[in-house]
Amino acid sequence: MIVALFAVMYFVMVRPQRKQQQKRREQLSKIKTGDQVITIGRLHGVVDEINEADKTVTLDCDGIYLVFDLSAIASVKQPAVTAPAADSNANTTAATDDHKDDAASSDSDQNASTDSDAAKDETKSADK
Repeated sequence: MIVALFAVMYFVMVRPQRKQQQKRREQLSKIKTGDQVITIGRLHGVVDEINEADKTVTLDCDGIYLVFDLSAIASVKQPAVTAPAADSNANTTAATDDHKDDAASSDSDQNASTDSDAAKDETKSADK
């Protein structure tokens, strides 16, 4: 009975923990320069340098370079899929055209308000 209890404990507690440790070791061994990572303190940064001898990693956090133990890396972010350059240029051009249209309409609105202000001034001077 006691042997069965230890066997159940092994399969429920020890084995899953070992699998998690193995997965973490593989993740840390695959880190390379340029990867986006999150530390155990929830600091987000980009890997700038890895020192295998000291088991440290240098992170670039918006121009600030910080050195962490390799074990301080909590996770590696999945790289974001970038859109093709042609599509982003088309969207930028469309937005610029929309902005030009908005600017032209606001200019005509300003001219209309200026014209109405001039008419008001003329009527005031005529009343005097």
